[in-house]
Amino acid sequence: MWKQWLVGAVLVAVAVSGAVIYRNLNDLSQVDSANERAPSAVSTRLPVTETVRDQVKAVGSLKALNAVELTTEASGRVVEINLKSGRQVKQGDVLLRLDDRQARADLGVIEAQLADARRQYERARSLRDNNSISQSLVDELRTAVEVAEAQRDAARVRLENHLIEAPFSGVAGLSDISIGAYVIAGTTITTLDATSRMELNFSIPERFLGQLKPGQKVDAGTPAYPDQYFSGELVELGTRIDELSRSLPVRALIDNADGRLRPGQFMSVSLTLRERPGLVVPEQAVMVRGNEKYVFVADDGIARRVSVVLGSRMPGQVEIMDGLTAEDPVVVTGQDRLSSGERIRVIDDENAIPDNRFTSALES
Repeated sequence: MWKQWLVGAVLVAVAVSGAVIYRNLNDLSQVDSANERAPSAVSTRLPVTETVRDQVKAVGSLKALNAVELTTEASGRVVEINLKSGRQVKQGDVLLRLDDRQARADLGVIEAQLADARRQYERARSLRDNNSISQSLVDELRTAVEVAEAQRDAARVRLENHLIEAPFSGVAGLSDISIGAYVIAGTTITTLDATSRMELNFSIPERFLGQLKPGQKVDAGTPAYPDQYFSGELVELGTRIDELSRSLPVRALIDNADGRLRPGQFMSVSLTLRERPGLVVPEQAVMVRGNEKYVFVADDGIARRVSVVLGSRMPGQVEIMDGLTAEDPVVVTGQDRLSSGERIRVIDDENAIPDNRFTSALES
């Protein structure tokens, strides 16, 4: 009887133990399920091939293609003035006239003297043909004619000096001269600048010397017009490297047909050294840890960490020189919490990154 009781007790113990083990295993399974992370939501973009511009940045200043200070070459009273600051003038336009009555009278006297000298010379020549006068007298009269002609030319120059004409087409500057004012020779009347095209002078570090050549594209900006760039091209290279700055002075021509740029204005410059196709990704996709640059690539629902070599940088974009192909979907959002091998869920979000204008730059 006691054996049956012992067997029953053993069976009950086994049943209780099995129930406890089953319950513990079920609890562990639920804990593991709860601890398993859900796939991280990310957005991806495929690398694209864009025209990458290798550029060097610099700062420079503008200079008018032609620029002069207009001064008087004679003294006199102002009787006519056609100056207005900022007005376009054409070559040959009369900008200022001085009282030239005395100069005109002097020219008239000399022209009369010249006419008399010519008549005497012609009469002497006819008499010389008849051997009525000596050759020396004819030569003296011819010299008198030549002297009178030179005096006439000098008088014409003195008369012309009472006029100030535009030597080239351009924009007149400020002037403090008024009608009736008496000015002396050497007085500055105004400035004249040819500004339809402007010289842009700046310097390039000598390490880029081997990549410089006339004709390269230049884009320039100024704080006066923060949303606009002015285009031009490199036209001249300096012949000497500055020993202090280790840079080469260069010159570009910038279009200024609308006349908004002024001589002396500060400009920030981007000189395009070369253009080439390159594989670019959004800049926010690139992660940096120490000296390593890497991105995460979506590979069949798994995040795979890939080291990359960066090239030219640009606003919102960066060139990938090595490490990716055009078929590798790069994670652009949510990658800051990822680790390699982690499960991901790709969300197609067109607004994950903003659109940017691609313009690469090499830091100078």
